[in-house]
Amino acid sequence: MTSIDELFNKQGFSGGKRKFDADRNAEEVYKSAKLEANGDVKGKGRATVEDEVDDDDDVEAGPALPPGEDDLDPDDEEGRFFGGGITQDTAEALDFIDELDQGAAAPEKIDAAWVRKMALNFEKRISKNAELRAKHENDPQKFMSSEADLDADIKALSILSEHPHLYEEFVKLGCVNSLVSLLAHENTDIAIDAMEIISELIDEDVAAEQEQWDAIVNAMLDAGLLDLAVQNFERLDEQNESDRSGVYYALSVLENLASQQSIAEKISLESTVFKWISRRIQKKETPVSQNKQYAAELLSILLQSSSKNRKHFAEIDGVDLVLQLLSAYRKKDPEKGGDEEEYVENLFDGLTCVMEEVEGKDKFIEAEGIELCIIMLKGGKLSRSRALRVLDHAMGGQHGAGVCAKVIEAGGLGTIFGLFMKKDDKEMIEHLLGMFESLLRLLPYESDPRIRVLAKFMEGEYGKIGKLLTLRERYQKDLAAVDRQIERERAALSEEDQEAMADEWYSRRLDSGIFCARTLDLVIAWLVAEDDGARSEISKRLGEQGHTLSDVKRSLQERLDEMEGGDESEELVSAKEMLTTLMQFL
Repeated sequence: MTSIDELFNKQGFSGGKRKFDADRNAEEVYKSAKLEANGDVKGKGRATVEDEVDDDDDVEAGPALPPGEDDLDPDDEEGRFFGGGITQDTAEALDFIDELDQGAAAPEKIDAAWVRKMALNFEKRISKNAELRAKHENDPQKFMSSEADLDADIKALSILSEHPHLYEEFVKLGCVNSLVSLLAHENTDIAIDAMEIISELIDEDVAAEQEQWDAIVNAMLDAGLLDLAVQNFERLDEQNESDRSGVYYALSVLENLASQQSIAEKISLESTVFKWISRRIQKKETPVSQNKQYAAELLSILLQSSSKNRKHFAEIDGVDLVLQLLSAYRKKDPEKGGDEEEYVENLFDGLTCVMEEVEGKDKFIEAEGIELCIIMLKGGKLSRSRALRVLDHAMGGQHGAGVCAKVIEAGGLGTIFGLFMKKDDKEMIEHLLGMFESLLRLLPYESDPRIRVLAKFMEGEYGKIGKLLTLRERYQKDLAAVDRQIERERAALSEEDQEAMADEWYSRRLDSGIFCARTLDLVIAWLVAEDDGARSEISKRLGEQGHTLSDVKRSLQERLDEMEGGDESEELVSAKEMLTTLMQFL
């Protein structure tokens, strides 16, 4: 069974940074454009019409006459260009270039002094806007100009993300508190812009040292960032394009914060984020929107990050909620490649994470999650492999016995063994083998459920055992080829270089199927220990492949050796005892 880390390493979270998708109109594009400190929009070289001709009767047709003496450019002393060689704009541009050549327009230095100056202006903008809003509460025209200036200054803070070494100075000046406080601004456009800048400053792509990131994030949390982010979730109307982007930026902020386990727990346990996410992922939408998908992704990230979060989610009936949402995909698939497919994937990921906790397993049984997964195994397409993964994790661990027994009670054995005999998909085989191991390890000796499992392996002239040994031979060949290549590389390297390559070599062995090969050997060892007929059949088939039970024993010994030096947890001690006992039968 794959671990949570391995599960998410496979899910493609390491891709490029997500972007908010929007078909925005011209006014919204203008509002979101980056502004210079003086308030001018950073254009992209597009021509604009500044003055519209109101009266066509005043327009003179035909070519313009040569300029008279009064019309000549004062810079054109000889009048030889007749005003058509250099326009006023061109002359100003040339003067600017001359100043650059003389060093008069050197770029502004971004340092601590610059931060102090910028911070002072920023605080003045906030104070002026607050003062005018209070003074002219019923006359917005009198404070709109100050609001535009404040908006420009908020966006100008974006440059800080390129200079994270200044974060600590920014924090000392108290500007972080001021920036976070703007999330409560009466004008939601101001709050949304502040949220966007906060997201930029703590984005995973910012090249900040851990101390720098911690400094600004801790200051934001102390300023009440989490509560204010949730308040914005509540007050923004996603029917509006601008508000929809605000929700997106707030989700982005929480995603970036959740990269630290302690903060992820704070988000989940000390705020109402889980409650809002639970409502948001239930909202009926056709098609599923980017924000609904993002809310589901944030949920899976929070559940992946912490055991406390998983237990809390189970306690608030999150398992039942997710199962209800997934039940819509029992026999149908979401549209491939869209937000809905990602939404469903994230719901399955979150549910799989919660299955690591005993509270999650109990809620899974209580909410009839086993029955739903068995239905998906029979009829689903995308949902089949995801339901199989959920069951594998639910049945595993020290506390999976209840789930294993319930799977058999719900009539799942026929479905599981049927898939095993029909499918050769590597990922599905990995989960099926994990389920077989859990059934044999956790079901009580001589109990009715255990006897039914053993009977399934023995029926049909040991057909399932034959499939097990066919798979074993395939994985062993792949693993042997990789091991030979690694040995050749090892021989050409120094001891120091060998240590550097250890992780790379182990990764290649995992890719070649070492996990499945070892799980197969463990299942085979259980069958040998349980039934004399199975032992005889396995020995015969191994001999036909040029192997013996000693090869299976050696595989179990390798697994046991890797457990040495562990934390001696209850689960590890139990695993060691199991392996030691099984090896006696081989």
